[in-house]
Order: sequence, then C-alpha cells, then structure tokens
Amino acid sequence: MEVKILGTGCPACRSMYNEVTRIAARNGWKIDVEYVQDIERILSYRVMGLPALVVDEKVVLVGNRGPGKIEEKLKECL
Repeated sequence: MEVKILGTGCPACRSMYNEVTRIAARNGWKIDVEYVQDIERILSYRVMGLPALVVDEKVVLVGNRGPGKIEEKLKECL
C-alpha cells in the first residue's frame, strides 16, 4: 500500500504524517509513506483542504480528524 500525506508543512499536516507512521508501526503494516509538500503535486489531486490522506492514488480523507479516523481509513484500504 502506498500512502501520501498532502500538506504544506503546517502542524496539522505534520501531525497527520506522524500519526500515519505511528499507526503503521503499531500494527506492523509495511506501507510506504510519503509527505508531499510540492504545491503542483498537491493541486493534481484536486483536494479542497489540507492535510489530505491519499492511499494508492485515491484521496480517502481530507482534514486531520484524529488518529482514530486515520486508522479507520487505512484499515478500509488494506
């Protein structure tokens, strides 16, 4: 599974990236996590808010809604 966090470096974006890496480690998931800060790449996903969670090139969550919601979305994508 390939996961991307789209964000500009704000605290909410960094928090989402940290939560994803913690959740993956805690569950023993082997996933690639990339933090995308390049505005051109972010715009290509046509999201209306940040941070955004992208799994296998599909936007699954916009906005940092906490670790519970992040983990739920990741489990749905496994």
